[in-house]
Amino acid sequence: MLKFFDKIRHDKIPFIAFIILILMYFMILFADFFAIYPSTYANRKLAYQPPSNLYVISPENKLVFPYTYNFEKYFDENTLSIEYKQIRDKKYKIKFFSEGYEYKLFGIFKTNLHLISKPDDCNLFLLGTDINGHDIYSRLFFGGRISLTIGFLALLISFPIGALYGGISGYFGGAVDKILMRIAEAIMSIPSFYLLIILASILPSNMTSAQRFALITAILALIGWAGFSRVIRGMVLSLKNQDYVKAIETIGASRRRIILKHILPQTSSYIVIAITLSVPSYILAESGLSFLGLGIQLPDASWGNMLREAQEFANIIYRPWLLIPGFLIFIAVLSFNVLGDKIRDILDPKTLK
Repeated sequence: MLKFFDKIRHDKIPFIAFIILILMYFMILFADFFAIYPSTYANRKLAYQPPSNLYVISPENKLVFPYTYNFEKYFDENTLSIEYKQIRDKKYKIKFFSEGYEYKLFGIFKTNLHLISKPDDCNLFLLGTDINGHDIYSRLFFGGRISLTIGFLALLISFPIGALYGGISGYFGGAVDKILMRIAEAIMSIPSFYLLIILASILPSNMTSAQRFALITAILALIGWAGFSRVIRGMVLSLKNQDYVKAIETIGASRRRIILKHILPQTSSYIVIAITLSVPSYILAESGLSFLGLGIQLPDASWGNMLREAQEFANIIYRPWLLIPGFLIFIAVLSFNVLGDKIRDILDPKTLK
């Protein structure tokens, strides 16, 4: 294991990708600690407030503790729109490692400690707000919990099914193999994203986001195992003719034991590679559904539904902070792909040029 991480560490780009993913998962694990506002916070009176500027240099050009100014909303008669302007008559010092809203750490320990807390009588929005007055900075952490975990949860369902299905098909061969593979090919021929859209659109409107999350995870898993099973089947076809398998069969080991204990473990290297390369597709699938309004619903957050407002041209031009969730999706998917390629090279030296 140490040699494995040492090989990643000596390749700068995969190592950077690895660090980025570690930081992302660390931040969503402690989302409440990093967030300034709770996940349900919304203030429609502060819709589309721009990001709060932080200052460390005073007007007298002295280095000071970080502070900010409050915003005031007004109606611009020239553009006939609601605008914001900073009120510089009072400075508000930023609070670090101070008390904020109460939450349960790991769902067990009650605490109200936060990395950053808003100053009294000041609306602090580090990355601005959306049309509903949600704090985008805080919701990035809560949205990441869904967008970054749905892939691994789906893999916990699809990979055991695919591995067992492919192992049985490859080991038994013959008519069993033909029937099982025709079923897998039929499932693979289904256009998965369109199926997701159809299934998501017919879900009851009164479903909670937690229920939608569970169903989307299950749907992604149940249509994602077929392609994986074909690869496992091919590997098992090769492994079952190895001398050690023949020896185990000779001493009377059961077929179930041979498949589960002696053949499938030999595919573990490929499974690890497949996991790192498959997670991005699940992240994109969930983000795409939520972006279309068929996935996680407001007021709950995911990076996909946070990105919905960025489809309006005016928001892209005048409120670029709404694009931040899309940037995080891009970084997460790119990091998984880069790290997956490196793991493939380490575990399968034949791919090295």
